[in-house]
Amino acid sequence: MLSNIGPVQLLIVLVIVLAIFGTKRLRTLGSDLGSAVKGFRSAMNEAEAESAEKIGDQSKDADFDNTPVDEPSKEKHT
Repeated sequence: MLSNIGPVQLLIVLVIVLAIFGTKRLRTLGSDLGSAVKGFRSAMNEAEAESAEKIGDQSKDADFDNTPVDEPSKEKHT
């Protein structure tokens, strides 16, 4: 359905949108959308930092320094 839309059709849609809303309203809408995206990105970065911090606190449970392969064998080889 959208594969038939070309540059000419997009230009016509842009002209119609400019005629309906005007350049000032579109400029305001663009800046509002930009600030919303910036706010969303900063909130996502904060959430990732908090989750990474929580994961870092929980990672103390496992100790992989001494695996069964690294531990000395309890059986004596004669």
